[in-house]
Amino acid sequence: MSKTILAVDDSPSMRMLLRAALTERGYAVAEAEDGVAALEWLDSNAPHLVITDINMPRMDGFGLIEELRTRPRFRDMPILVLTTESSDEKKARARQAGATGWIVKPFDPEKLASAIRRVSH
Repeated sequence: MSKTILAVDDSPSMRMLLRAALTERGYAVAEAEDGVAALEWLDSNAPHLVITDINMPRMDGFGLIEELRTRPRFRDMPILVLTTESSDEKKARARQAGATGWIVKPFDPEKLASAIRRVSH
């Protein structure tokens, strides 16, 4: 059975790039356009990993990570942040919220795959 990854990004083209890179490597990919949509999907699904953007409408990546970490079934799930942001302050805030790792856009599919392998258990 393939592992499911939830890709959360408000950019349809970024979700498409993630889907292509991940399905090519054998993952099943679900998509959400922001934190609110992600939480709705997560109410009835449990992926192996979440990849989220930071800057999104309705609920940003920080809010999504913080909310997931309050829920027992998502407390230990790996969450990778995929964003154009690269400031140390944003990285520290993501780590504080509970992010497992950080990848800067545009992403390299191989680096993304190795980051996923590194945080998956």
